[in-house]
Amino acid sequence: MGSLMAGEEFQHILRVLNTNVDGKEKVMYAMTAIRGIGRRFSNVVCKKAEVDMNKRAGEMSAQELEQLMVIVSNPRTFKVPDWFLNRRRDFRDGKTGQIVSSGVDSKLREDFERLKKIRNHRGLRAYWGLRIKGQHTKTTGRRGKTVGVAKKH
Repeated sequence: MGSLMAGEEFQHILRVLNTNVDGKEKVMYAMTAIRGIGRRFSNVVCKKAEVDMNKRAGEMSAQELEQLMVIVSNPRTFKVPDWFLNRRRDFRDGKTGQIVSSGVDSKLREDFERLKKIRNHRGLRAYWGLRIKGQHTKTTGRRGKTVGVAKKH
């Protein structure tokens, strides 16, 4: 396998959207290393960019990579449906789009700050370091907390 990929233009590691992407993986799966891009979205982007799905990420030309990044940055112009995107009707500006890379972290932090500010239940539990989505917490998720039961004497 190593000798087949040893072309002079092959890149073993690509730097895309502040993320190191493995050039030995196929394009669709390599793109999932970027935060905010999953397998389904990666599949759609590759199809819209008309990139060969059997090609490895390190074999892509700079023009193909640029086309992929253009589609990722504004997927609605390439007729990717709104329900496919990870940020629908943003709270601040009401826009729908795909958030990737460091934008995911900043939006998540922004959302929790807003929830804490309005004293929302989810915001408070995030502030206290507890589980938010209704999971049981009696016996699981005890990292950083005392383990065991205090016995009565």
